[in-house]
Amino acid sequence: MKAVTLEQFYREQLPKDLSDTLLHEMQTQKTTGNFNVYHRDSVACGATAVYSRRDFYKISLSIGQGALHYASKSIQLDKPALIFSNPNVPYAWEATSGEQSGYFCLFTEDFLYNKAESIMHSPLFAIGGNPVFFVDEIQQAFIASLFRKMEDEMKTDYVHKYDLVRNYVQLIIHEAMKMQPAENYVQHTNASSRIASLFIELLERQFPIDSPTHIFSLKSANDYATRLSVHVNHLNRAIKETTGKTTTEHIAERIVKEAKALLRHTDWSIAQVAYSLGFEYPAYFNNFFKKQTHTTPLAYKTAAV
Repeated sequence: MKAVTLEQFYREQLPKDLSDTLLHEMQTQKTTGNFNVYHRDSVACGATAVYSRRDFYKISLSIGQGALHYASKSIQLDKPALIFSNPNVPYAWEATSGEQSGYFCLFTEDFLYNKAESIMHSPLFAIGGNPVFFVDEIQQAFIASLFRKMEDEMKTDYVHKYDLVRNYVQLIIHEAMKMQPAENYVQHTNASSRIASLFIELLERQFPIDSPTHIFSLKSANDYATRLSVHVNHLNRAIKETTGKTTTEHIAERIVKEAKALLRHTDWSIAQVAYSLGFEYPAYFNNFFKKQTHTTPLAYKTAAV
């Protein structure tokens, strides 16, 4: 599952004049990391979004009804909420009311400098955590005021404005940490089939491998579970229940399929094929391929000539 970049988000979700401005600002923020803040009503959030990962962090003050869909659960937002999203947890947003307002701020990991490590390990951004906090009127007003301060500061020429904005981000984070996260998540009745479908899609997106320097990186069930933000045991049960095969069997079969294509249709050496498929040593690939096909990569390649 390829992550949506900040640049893609700006181009696809924002009006062109705002998108062009933010893309220009991205170029000026190269030494500070990327950050921006804007109103939710300036974003195309009326339709169901594609279930995907983003390669940036996002904090949202969401005002308007909707639903957040994760791999195995959803939560209905029927009142104002503070939402924390991170690059490791894919999700989709579905608006269920016409009026959507509030604020977003988007930032990359390097924007927070040395604070990034604590943010990544914060329960607000943790995989499997509860990233949604419903807010009352007083909390909403205070958080909205912080977003407005960030918005106003970004328009200034103050030389230390990014330091000030980081402090506002930290204030929002600490305000959330004093709250109780929402707990009324709904487990999907078809959670297993949904997870299996997302796994197959993510597996297929790793292919085709079109260069010897392209390294296949998602090699284990745990790798896929991390990307899908589910426990590996949950993933394994869902795949087995839905398809009758294990997660490892699916991965192995797809690697063999790709290996056969590379051996048959490229002039790559056995070693190049092995490395591109994520094997540390060609001998490991040779043993794997022989176990799966009852022939060696060399014999298969020779027969295909």
